[in-house]
Amino acid sequence: MDLLHISTDAAELDVDLIHRFLSGQTYWARDIPRALVEKAIAHSLCFGGFVGDRQVAFARVVTDQATFANLVDVFVLPEHRGHGHSRTLMDAVIGDPRLQGLRRFTLATGDAHGLYARYGFTAPSHPETLMERYFPRLYADAG
Repeated sequence: MDLLHISTDAAELDVDLIHRFLSGQTYWARDIPRALVEKAIAHSLCFGGFVGDRQVAFARVVTDQATFANLVDVFVLPEHRGHGHSRTLMDAVIGDPRLQGLRRFTLATGDAHGLYARYGFTAPSHPETLMERYFPRLYADAG
């Protein structure tokens, strides 16, 4: 099994790969423009997962690094799944010193509840206090 190396150096990220995957293979960011991916990366704490020198995984955290964080855009390329890479990636995210002592750490997922439950994520304890503005087809409708 190939070991996954995690980097938080944005200069090492393969933005072409990230954009291609998010815009073409996800239900949450389908058709997202490359310029928005670049802007999101520039304003987030990003985790790239690499096997050798090839990026095969990604996670992005939107955070003030003091009280709040939101985990988004997590993926492992399909051909690299089943090797524990998602756990290695999440170990790095949860263990990052900039994400310690937060009052709230959130995420939204449609299919990976089991993975995130291992790291203490649960359904909101008070869902009645949460609100959102959500535009699921924003990128598709813009084209």
